[in-house]
Amino acid sequence: MCSWCWGFSPDLKQIADMAQGRAQFHVVMGGLRPGTRESWDATMRAYIRHHWQDVAAKTGQPFNFDRFDDEDFVYDTEPACRAVVTVRSLDPSRTLAMYEALQRGFYAENLDITKTEVLADLAQSVGLDRDRFVNLFEVPGQRQLVAADFIRTQSFGVQGFPSLLCAEDGKYGFLALGYRPFAAMQGDFAAWLDA
Repeated sequence: MCSWCWGFSPDLKQIADMAQGRAQFHVVMGGLRPGTRESWDATMRAYIRHHWQDVAAKTGQPFNFDRFDDEDFVYDTEPACRAVVTVRSLDPSRTLAMYEALQRGFYAENLDITKTEVLADLAQSVGLDRDRFVNLFEVPGQRQLVAADFIRTQSFGVQGFPSLLCAEDGKYGFLALGYRPFAAMQGDFAAWLDA
């Protein structure tokens, strides 16, 4: 539920395609606003709307601004992050597809991806059994796994989203720390793959 991550989605897909067969590719959740309990106020809505407008202008990704009409919306990113981790637990090959479906659902289709039933529908749309997804999603251990993702992200020093890391033999470097278009990363990533 990071608008710049949605803007970055086509670029991320190109990086994942480049990595295929040459390097492991992992999607790790950062959290952004996990555990938010209060609905967003007018100030927060204006702040986030401005970001969405910037992302749309810079990346061309579609946005549905109807979400801002829901004054009671609680911008809790934990359920969406846990949904990605749950899909990763069920079928790692579908993780990126779920990540993309969540973002498209939230930003372009105005789906409330804080709701379990919506998350289950999206999991089914990427080829997973809906009931298996819900059963695992609701297990307390999944909350621990997503919390471990947040800690892992923090341990790498990630302070902006999206972030891409290239890692090998315990060493890592950032390919992107914040939005960076594929064209700006392609050469660096190709050099890392070749090395």
